[in-house]
Amino acid sequence: MKEKEIKKSIPYVRVGTQYYKYILHPLASGDNLEKLVGWNVETIVRDFGKTYVGSIPKYDGFCLIPEHLDYKEVIKNHLNKYEPITVKPSAGDYSRVLEFLKHIFEEQIEIGLDYLAVLYCHPMEKLPVLCLVSKERGTGKTTFLNFLKLIFGGNFTYNTNEDFRSQFNSHWSSKLVVAVDEVLLDKREDSERIKNLSTARTYKAESKGVDKTEVEIICKFILCSNNTHNFIYIEPGETRYWVREIKTFTKENENLLSQLKEQIPAFLNFIINRKIQHPKTSRMWFDFKIYETPALRKLIRANRNRLEMQLAHTIMEIIECFDLEEYSFCIKDVQTNLSKSNRAIVDHSNIIRVVKDEWKLSPNPITSTYTTYIYGNDGFLKKVSDKGRYYTLKKEWIKENFDDLMI
Repeated sequence: MKEKEIKKSIPYVRVGTQYYKYILHPLASGDNLEKLVGWNVETIVRDFGKTYVGSIPKYDGFCLIPEHLDYKEVIKNHLNKYEPITVKPSAGDYSRVLEFLKHIFEEQIEIGLDYLAVLYCHPMEKLPVLCLVSKERGTGKTTFLNFLKLIFGGNFTYNTNEDFRSQFNSHWSSKLVVAVDEVLLDKREDSERIKNLSTARTYKAESKGVDKTEVEIICKFILCSNNTHNFIYIEPGETRYWVREIKTFTKENENLLSQLKEQIPAFLNFIINRKIQHPKTSRMWFDFKIYETPALRKLIRANRNRLEMQLAHTIMEIIECFDLEEYSFCIKDVQTNLSKSNRAIVDHSNIIRVVKDEWKLSPNPITSTYTTYIYGNDGFLKKVSDKGRYYTLKKEWIKENFDDLMI
């Protein structure tokens, strides 16, 4: 973030009953970051006298209103904690930025430009969790994060994996963009938290020694990883993640970020005046179908455990063998099929977990007669009729979620 000269004649404010001071916090990069920190009123009196305290601007409280086109520091006597962006749009050449973004988004460049336009022009809107992955280094993932940091300044923050798992979140829950480089959030609870945060309107912010407070959440999440298979747990049917696998640059450019920085004003001018190609159609702005990618499907498949894959393969074999449109079964049926086809004893409760928790299937509400297919002792499948509270799995769902295993 560029050094900002504090032009206020009085660098203190009172918000509610608490006093704060605007300070410049030096960064290792040589830049400075303007911060608002708590200040003791007795110290102010000791430094400047009681009369000075009376001249300090007073506000009723804080608010968080993200805005880039018509930013206001004070709204209804509340001090806006969202920081103004220092880069101003202006006409000019943005060809280098566009070339870089085409590298990141490739065939989805129009969606990528829409994503950035919504982020800049409509910051209160929700957006999908953008995941940039690659097996190799030197792809531009980190440069993309640094590019956004140059645009959004103090409204952009880097998180660690531990930051997401910590109960203390006030240092990032008020940011517009929360990015994690080298992310590894492979536990189900990690994914659930990010999913909930990406769509929630309010959130409980918590600091050490301070009670939780409910705040509006404006965060958009960007995750980067060199692990393309299991950096985060994503279930089948999940629609909140936009996963792109990024290629390496054909030629390294050490000056890329500085070149992008020079063209940011022109690029902002471009996206302000560019018509958004994909109008809002869902809570994440875009229709999931337009940002679903092979990289997402690969990630979902890799997250499935061995039992789920074996179960899916056995069921698909039956569907293909008998040309079925749907397959009905009770847990004991698939347990028998797995034990005979894989020669392994499978625990009943583990199969229930896959069927109910992973596949979200519900049994028939009452005990009824159904037709199913079971491996006999001779190793051949046979058609049988049975009674039970059976489950039904459609061929269409199997093809959609396990297309790579279809026979």
